[in-house]
Amino acid sequence: MQFDDDANLDSSEVQDVRGSRVPGGKATIGGGVAGLIALLLGLFFGVGPDQLGLTDGSEEPAASSSSLAEVKRSCHTGKDANAREDCRILGVVNSVQDYWRQEFPRRRGQYAPAQTVFFTGRIGTACGAASSAVGPFYCPGDRRVYLDLGFFEELRTKFGSSGGPFAQAYVVAHEYGHHVQNLMGTLGRAQDGRTGEGSNAVRVELQADCYAGVWAQHATRTPDEEGRPLIKELTDADIRDGLDAAAAVGDDRIQERFQGRVTPESWTHGSAKQRQDWFYQGFRTGDMAQCNTFR
Repeated sequence: MQFDDDANLDSSEVQDVRGSRVPGGKATIGGGVAGLIALLLGLFFGVGPDQLGLTDGSEEPAASSSSLAEVKRSCHTGKDANAREDCRILGVVNSVQDYWRQEFPRRRGQYAPAQTVFFTGRIGTACGAASSAVGPFYCPGDRRVYLDLGFFEELRTKFGSSGGPFAQAYVVAHEYGHHVQNLMGTLGRAQDGRTGEGSNAVRVELQADCYAGVWAQHATRTPDEEGRPLIKELTDADIRDGLDAAAAVGDDRIQERFQGRVTPESWTHGSAKQRQDWFYQGFRTGDMAQCNTFR
């Protein structure tokens, strides 16, 4: 994945609070079995930690911007995105939102942008307080994506993904898929408490995978405000990395790796094959109308 060196990045779409302290609250998720369970439940779930039972019921404001706001200081152009991980994630956020801003009007809708918050350790959100252990998540209460960049190393070392820049891009695009669902009114269908292969929870997650693939199909052709795409090249190897990341976080792969058995009745995200198939469905067609996982 290669960015246009001369393209401008919009740092206003990312709030960088890495290193900030979140006041108050007791909602932390420890290590060991409890932390692992929280991670498996929270990973890519698409809703805030309060709906996963990971908070103490208090609502804390997001940490304020700190002097450690590296994104605003250091991420200005596509050249920076090609050189730094945090700038690359900012570039993906910009590209994903450029696409949806242009796609919604074509479907007689209006896209409302969402910020991504970079944090370390723990964070307060409109959905409650959460620690890094829950993995990346989208909070519909404040319409923000929350991400500890340390997760990307865990995606490779703990979950067996091949890694690579586009594996990271897939994660970000998936979370913004949940934002699209929230704007369209479909995200709430996952919150009926049911799990399993045919549950709405799984269907919502697979649709977000499909939306990520739709963006990927258009990424190198979506112009920014200056009329040129931020991302100038996606290779077959990039797409393979995305597919590999999708498989790595399939419910069957995670269950086999961490509990030694597969229990489809408890699935919330779909199998490795399903996640790959729906990401590729979006990428192959480039059409969000082909992402109806509820049929």
